Amino acid sequence: MAHPTEHPHIVVHSPALDGSRRVTKGAETLGIATHVDDVGEILRLADLYVTDIEHSDLIEWQGGGPDDWPGLSEHHEEQHEEA
Repeated sequence: MAHPTEHPHIVVHSPALDGSRRVTKGAETLGIATHVDDVGEILRLADLYVTDIEHSDLIEWQGGGPDDWPGLSEHHEEQHEEA
């Protein structure tokens, strides 16, 4: 059992070929994100509340930071415009 003061190791992995990024806590896959907002929602659903997704020391960004979503940024903007 983890010590209560320990923080989970959250990783946003390198973009896949389609630009999506896997989000994990240790060996557990929490979900697949297509935008930084998805990372926040995935963490919220896992009861992991991180207030500043983009700058948190709790999150390790691999293969690019929170602004790196190759090929998906235009698609995400279109979805928000339709909503």
